[in-house]
Amino acid sequence: MDSTLDLGDALLRLGAAVIAGVAIGIDREWRDKPVGIRTLALVSLGSALVCVATVHLTSLRAEPDAVSRVVQGVIQGVMAGVGFLGAGAVMRRGDGDVDGLTTAATVWVTAAIGIACGFAAWEIVLAGVGLTLVVLILLNPLDGLVDRMRKRRRD
Repeated sequence: MDSTLDLGDALLRLGAAVIAGVAIGIDREWRDKPVGIRTLALVSLGSALVCVATVHLTSLRAEPDAVSRVVQGVIQGVMAGVGFLGAGAVMRRGDGDVDGLTTAATVWVTAAIGIACGFAAWEIVLAGVGLTLVVLILLNPLDGLVDRMRKRRRD
């Protein structure tokens, strides 16, 4: 982890987090889901902000063990907290089906991508955004096909 974080580097990390959130949010917005571009951009930005703030703490630079504990706490806190935000998108219908799980998972993975941006793990950011879009876009038709097959089996 780089402990010499200047303003340009911080802006790059935060900007990348916003761009990643927007990229994922476009799919959610296109599908008219309750969590879209602005929400996912803010989730990613917020996750990156707490990481950048952690990296920026000059008082911890001389204490690698303290940095390790703080980073672990930040990651754990962000991921648990964002889980509550995503849970707000989950609804149970009267027929027992549950809606919103993909949206909740998207909020969670977008936060993880924001963390990767905050720590400047660029390869992980690119892989995370790419794979997230593959899952949301390319696997959507497969999801629909399986749903139709399951409904036919019930009938």
